[in-house]
Amino acid sequence: MSRDELAAWLRLLLTPGVGPEHARKLLSAFGLPEAVFEQSVSALSVVVPSRLAQSLQTPPEDLEAQVDRVMAWLAASTDRHVLTLADPRFPPDLLQIADPPLLLYVQGQPEALRHPRRLAIVGSRNPTPQGETNARQFAFALGQADVCVVSGMALGVDGAAHTGALDAGAPTVAVVGTGLDRVYPKRHLALAHRIAAQGAIVSEFPLGTPPLPAHFPMRNRIIAGLSQGTLVVEAAVQSGSLITARLAAEQGREVFAIPGSIHAPQSRGCHALIRQGAKLVESAQDILEDLHMAEAPTAPETPTPRPDSLLDAMGYDPVSFDALQARTGLDTATLQARLLDLELDGEVSRMPGGLLQRIGQS
Repeated sequence: MSRDELAAWLRLLLTPGVGPEHARKLLSAFGLPEAVFEQSVSALSVVVPSRLAQSLQTPPEDLEAQVDRVMAWLAASTDRHVLTLADPRFPPDLLQIADPPLLLYVQGQPEALRHPRRLAIVGSRNPTPQGETNARQFAFALGQADVCVVSGMALGVDGAAHTGALDAGAPTVAVVGTGLDRVYPKRHLALAHRIAAQGAIVSEFPLGTPPLPAHFPMRNRIIAGLSQGTLVVEAAVQSGSLITARLAAEQGREVFAIPGSIHAPQSRGCHALIRQGAKLVESAQDILEDLHMAEAPTAPETPTPRPDSLLDAMGYDPVSFDALQARTGLDTATLQARLLDLELDGEVSRMPGGLLQRIGQS
């Protein structure tokens, strides 16, 4: 993309008051941004309010600085790209959604956005140990079946899904809510490098954009729009993951959900989705068959991460001592002592058959 072309697209996006909706109307009426800025105020006023038509006559004050910043970012690495609606590499599935982004910043491989098999995996930022394991193992199995996993690079389920896909040697796409010159959350810096090397990181937000709360629901429409289906692993009833699932359904894409314990708050969003018509899945093969994708090989067991607390390791369903020991990695004496402390605090009770039951809400 030439500097003049980039400047025209950025001018359209940065002109105060225009916004994506008016910008799409202008592009539909006049063609490329360069043509928009060749129009008279009267011609523009037929498409947008007259005040915006007047604004379009004057370039934004910081336009040249923004163009310089993007050009420098592009020049710093060959794996950096800017895709506009007019670019043949722009993902065609995004053109089908109600409000496609006008411009995408991409770090990595743009072809990952057009991979023939794409599935979004989303869920809680604070999943249970089993939820995090499910996300990683589903992504691993799907990756082995040549599916590109799309997620948001957030903590919890998102990060586990990206990791599972990468470990399977598959591409994965992270759609983020910041400018691509920063990584959020910072602890995912190493993961971001892996994703860019094996797939792509994508954002519609200008360079320098911080992680503002309003941006994450906006990026969810891109996660859903890039994918042929969306899998929700764990989610509370009020969560961004359910926004992604709703957007996927509105876009005519399939929605899948993994059921969980009736006692776990992180499972209630999935159960609500299933009641509303999402497809209950128990394996990656369920998704592959429903989307008519290639069969997935059996995924090997991957190690379960050690939970931060004993109550987290127990979850909300009855669990045996042996299973709890495997989850925590604690020796027998230490685990027995910690269980006794929890019994005395009224957090855990013992059940017939040697099972343990969490009874508190920590």
